[in-house]
Amino acid sequence: MPPRLVFPDADAAADALTFAGRSAALDSDAAVSLQAHAGVLAMTTAVLAPRGLLDAMPTVLAMRVLPVDPELQCDLAVTASALVAAGTAEVALPETAVRPAWTGMSPPRGSWTAAGALTSAQLAARAQWGMAAVAHDLPQDPGEDIVRSVRARIWGQVDDDLGGLVRGVAFAAVSMGFVHGEEQARVVTAPGWTRITLRRGHILVRGPVRSGLTAVRETGA
Repeated sequence: MPPRLVFPDADAAADALTFAGRSAALDSDAAVSLQAHAGVLAMTTAVLAPRGLLDAMPTVLAMRVLPVDPELQCDLAVTASALVAAGTAEVALPETAVRPAWTGMSPPRGSWTAAGALTSAQLAARAQWGMAAVAHDLPQDPGEDIVRSVRARIWGQVDDDLGGLVRGVAFAAVSMGFVHGEEQARVVTAPGWTRITLRRGHILVRGPVRSGLTAVRETGA
């Protein structure tokens, strides 16, 4: 029998499969990180992530936290499309794990500081604007490199309507189904990270992203 995730009810199992399905719909090679401890499962996926040192794509993660069997302890990543239902409240795991580069960057568990709020309407509006901008800027029959370049430019741009966060956080929130109805999303920061918390999940972005040159500083006596 393949290894399985055992949930307390069918709704939690369905939530896990929905999260994995949305991730796979964005990228057929997408991975999902599974971290379980003390009856809590944190599922994380990279909605946007760079490939190589010269890739300008920002790192934007989506996270959903679900109840799971209290005896389960795990910390691994699997291909999102490989997660399948295995009974009413169980999800079967593939036989092999994967190790995408983004799993090596772990957001802190604590020391988050409040940094304001965003409305679900703001997130939805900027995501829709960005999707239209990507579609407009892509030529007919573009190659993968051109697609990534255009997406990195649109989604990696700092957006004043999002409080100075990269526009990719809005894309992640909408594409993963976290934006639903009217809601105030809490924004918190920790060294190197920003987290946007909605009722349906969290968006984490590695940064902050800085653009332009830094100020000139005097040195010496």
